[in-house]
Amino acid sequence: MLCNPPFAAWQMRLIASFESKTIRLRFKSKRNPVQSYTTKFTNGNIAVIGDLLKLPKLGWMCFAKSREIEGRILSATVRRNGTGKYFVSILCEVDIQPLPHVDTAIGVDLGIKSFAVCSSGENVPNPKHLRTYEKQLAFWQRRLSRRPKGGSGYLKAKQKVARIHERIANARQELSCMPIA
Repeated sequence: MLCNPPFAAWQMRLIASFESKTIRLRFKSKRNPVQSYTTKFTNGNIAVIGDLLKLPKLGWMCFAKSREIEGRILSATVRRNGTGKYFVSILCEVDIQPLPHVDTAIGVDLGIKSFAVCSSGENVPNPKHLRTYEKQLAFWQRRLSRRPKGGSGYLKAKQKVARIHERIANARQELSCMPIA
């Protein structure tokens, strides 16, 4: 994940229920593809304790923390993706320590036939994630195109297509974060 040196954004998945109350976020526009809400940190309105997150107007809620929060919290952005999942990005100010200097260098060639080939001779094959979901995606896209726009069947098929695209994106993201030994 790329970030500016003095700032780091941590992304965590919200679980929208705490103390048997369901929190439903409503954004201003239904049609806007970016469904998000940003708030700045003032007077302790954003807080994280364990697996609980405090946001203004929403209060305390459970969330799945992907990593520990370091530094001073600056803001929080809650967004909803196409599959209906909520994510929160917490922007923090941190002091970045420079990495130690090393004399060795390695070259990496990214390609289509093989994902990466290192100058040390290591070859990482391309898993072709789209190919694994191609039939499912084609099926649900055909179904989506046959549904009347705006109907409940259309919305269900649209969410199914978005979920398949999300699986492909997650598999690609997992591959790109994999360390090359």
